[in-house]
Amino acid sequence: MATITVNGDKQEVALPITISALIKQNNVAQPEMVSVQVNEEFVDREDFDKTTLKEGDSVDFLYFMGGGSL
Repeated sequence: MATITVNGDKQEVALPITISALIKQNNVAQPEMVSVQVNEEFVDREDFDKTTLKEGDSVDFLYFMGGGSL
């Protein structure tokens, strides 16, 4: 087991784990709409299946919202 940080909370995960697997494990809402940062670097969606995480990584699931008013 390894400890990573997910959206600011410590989490124990079994390694190896990819970003795609972490998204599923965390039941991320609207996974097709989420952007992911690992250690403050954005990861391209096409790399989610091949990017593996390691002990101490910090992962953020981000949603960009449009909107506003005139």
